[in-house]
Amino acid sequence: MSLDKSTKEEITKKFQLHEKDTGSADVQIAILTERITELTDHLKNAPKDHSSRLALLKLVGQRRKLLDYLNSTDTERYKTLITRLNLRK
Repeated sequence: MSLDKSTKEEITKKFQLHEKDTGSADVQIAILTERITELTDHLKNAPKDHSSRLALLKLVGQRRKLLDYLNSTDTERYKTLITRLNLRK
């Protein structure tokens, strides 16, 4: 269920703040969003997969914490990231 290396690199290049940025909140949120999307699609096909459902809930909580952190530190970056990822808040 994890992302392959090329997908992570592509997401990182799209959302990084500077050339060597690999771990900013923006990048982490974008990677988590992609993993959440994949798990959601998987759970539509396998509704009884409870371990994946638990993993999905953990990922959503982790993304929520990062979004709250970003909102408290830099609101403008938060707003642009929300629109780029098509998230609601």
